[in-house]
Amino acid sequence: MQIFKKLKEVWKDLDHPFIISDNREKYFNDLLNINSDHLNDVKKGDIVLLIGDFDDITLFNFFKLIEIGAIIVPVIKETKKEHKNYCLITSANKIISGCKVDNIIKKNDINENILLKKLKAKGNSGIIFFSSGTTGKPKAILHDINLLFKRFNTPRKSYRTINFLMFDHMGGINTLLHTLFNGGTIITLKSRKVKDVLDVCNKFKVEVLPATPTFLRMMLISGFVPKKIPSSLKIISYGTEQMDETTLTQISKSLPNVDFRQTYGLSEFSVLRAKSKTRSSLFFKLSGEGLEKKIYNKILYLRSKYAMVGYLNDKSPFDSNGWYNTKDVVEQNGDYIKIIGRKSNIINVAGLKFMASDVENVALENPKILNAKAYAKSNPLTGEHVEIIIELKKDQKISLMEIKNYFKEKLSRHMNPQKILFNKIKISHRFKKK
Repeated sequence: MQIFKKLKEVWKDLDHPFIISDNREKYFNDLLNINSDHLNDVKKGDIVLLIGDFDDITLFNFFKLIEIGAIIVPVIKETKKEHKNYCLITSANKIISGCKVDNIIKKNDINENILLKKLKAKGNSGIIFFSSGTTGKPKAILHDINLLFKRFNTPRKSYRTINFLMFDHMGGINTLLHTLFNGGTIITLKSRKVKDVLDVCNKFKVEVLPATPTFLRMMLISGFVPKKIPSSLKIISYGTEQMDETTLTQISKSLPNVDFRQTYGLSEFSVLRAKSKTRSSLFFKLSGEGLEKKIYNKILYLRSKYAMVGYLNDKSPFDSNGWYNTKDVVEQNGDYIKIIGRKSNIINVAGLKFMASDVENVALENPKILNAKAYAKSNPLTGEHVEIIIELKKDQKISLMEIKNYFKEKLSRHMNPQKILFNKIKISHRFKKK
């Protein structure tokens, strides 16, 4: 695949930075001038663990490896302890970081995954993402890059965009490709602390900020909204985890000139085209070429010709007709849907079912609470009961009796948490609740 040729066509008449990384502006021609000698020994079909971020040398390596026909496993330094396991699962034979290339000596390829063999036989480049593993072992998700890149053939509007999501995340790669193939500028981050992100937004007149609901909650309580939000900011998109009504309502009121757009993506499908019903609504509509959807028992199912090749370390999740169970429980409003939780987060108390998010959303309505995580526990009498971890905002205090009374007033009896813990809720490197 001739990636550089396609990018040359997009950027031939543009005279603004291709990427701004580490306070340095890089133009498209700067990327073309990078020496590729360190990649001379990489061959078509090689499986490469590519360590890096959205910097110029990593992007050069990424695009060059696609042109060579390699299969890329994008990873970041923060997941270093997992890299050995990633190499074993993917049968990687090379590790590249910057201009350093290390060979992995393998005894033979007899145990190489059948999906990898089929992709190599087609002569296509590939990319492998690892799921976050929040609901079990991380899955190795293989995509055919030829199919993945077809999504960027239709020209869209260009923006100056922060690459908030990580290099090892499908959403991060999607933001990168969408921006660059439409002639926009990517601005990278060294820190994802609220103040640092907003400083970068102001300094480089950022127009689009993709983020997670967790980050937007932190932004709300930082005291920087709206005074540190640049006038250049046009769009805040949010996804990768469920957004709560309280956060969206508060932040959309605080920033009336910013358009809020929900995204919906799965590593198995990439980021799908989603249109929010309104800027302050959690309802959205899915569309896109080759995408089919259906709802059965309130669960969203998807089918697409652009879906992944498959899992390298798990059985296929597609049924005999090609449908994929997202396990997302949805509410319908005409052509629009709203995610109300995951099937795995349904809590059943004596036959009465509700979502963990129903309890979390009530907790987040309390002005003293920053974050909440509800979950089911086994109960010998009722089958299950709900427990919750609560993280308070800085300098806020609330007694156990006060919060119990709050829940009693707001929730039905069977939804009241039987155990309440006050603790900091862990956030992953992808800025999602663990």
